[in-house]
Amino acid sequence: MNKQVIVYTTNDCIECTMVKQVLTQEGIPFETRDISTNAKFQEEVEKYGFLGVPVTVVGNRAVKGFTNDLKELIEIAKGM
Repeated sequence: MNKQVIVYTTNDCIECTMVKQVLTQEGIPFETRDISTNAKFQEEVEKYGFLGVPVTVVGNRAVKGFTNDLKELIEIAKGM
């Protein structure tokens, strides 16, 4: 029942840092995938229909940015 939470990021992305901070504060474990260091990770982001980061993935749902949709994903992740 443990679905993985993935955050696609780059080092110089302020929104990415904010997403990671919120997940950490909420006690949600996540994997960070830096698209600037691995072209495969950029391809994965594009498969979700996005070109930029942050992209947060929980199960089969993905959202871009620091938005209300992210809040919904956080609630899903808390219930895992």
